[in-house]
Amino acid sequence: MSEISDAIQNKCLAFGDRIIKLNDYLLEQAANKKPGYKMVNGKRVYNKTLPVYLQAVSNLCNQLLRAGTSIGANNAEACNAISRQDFRSKSYIALKEARESLYWIELLHRNNYIDDKQFNSIYGDCEELVKILVARCKKLDMELSGK
Repeated sequence: MSEISDAIQNKCLAFGDRIIKLNDYLLEQAANKKPGYKMVNGKRVYNKTLPVYLQAVSNLCNQLLRAGTSIGANNAEACNAISRQDFRSKSYIALKEARESLYWIELLHRNNYIDDKQFNSIYGDCEELVKILVARCKKLDMELSGK
């Protein structure tokens, strides 16, 4: 890989690390809000099903975890592409995953799962990846179209 590809992949990996840590943090915070017990016939019984208050944050976290970590996976595939067209295709997939990550981060913020400081930090990192990938895709489009 080139130095630029290495730098992009390192940014993807660092972002993936942040997403994993955010996922763990949010699920831990949600799990600590209410105990995982319910009352059955006047007795406190451990609730084996996912509590309702965890369903939304769990689903949002899962979506962000999948999209945010797949940016780096698709970028790695792009860097090992078998052709320029394959490189372009995988780069666009990485870009799509980055944009999807922005969406999930926005939803987490709008629903008060992350505060303004957390939002601005991780959203900014993801926006930077989007900009890098957009620039790469535009360059590839120009190269492949012969312009």
